[in-house]
Amino acid sequence: MYSSSMGSIQAAVKKLLSYEYICFEEVVENGKYKKVYSITESGKLYFFKWINSPFEIQNIRNPELAKIYFMGFSDKKIREANIEEYLLYLTEQYSVLNIICEEANSINPPEEQKDIFSYQFAAARYGRDFMKFNVEWYKNFLNEIRSEKI
Repeated sequence: MYSSSMGSIQAAVKKLLSYEYICFEEVVENGKYKKVYSITESGKLYFFKWINSPFEIQNIRNPELAKIYFMGFSDKKIREANIEEYLLYLTEQYSVLNIICEEANSINPPEEQKDIFSYQFAAARYGRDFMKFNVEWYKNFLNEIRSEKI
């Protein structure tokens, strides 16, 4: 659902700590110091405020689209190979998400968790369906390149 760098995650953790939305406890595990983070009451309140607020319109980031835009400058054989490789990656990701969705279909959560589960499952289905769209789009794009329609 979300991918971020370690630097972004560390900055987010610092921000959450500064707002006192999370706290941590240092423990020793197997002779090593470890920080165990937990959400605070004010963090829970903020989370529920956020989750109940309207959706925000975000700028879509799609670096692959920028590559496609400039692909006419690249070597023909390399561009086809790059798309084939990316298509393999997308297909693998789709397979993983599809397995998750199939397994989720067989889960019957307790009544008090059905609402939570149904929305978490909706997010997984969105990911799977979005990945399916990408797989089909790149297959069609690759076929256009091969038939020299582009």
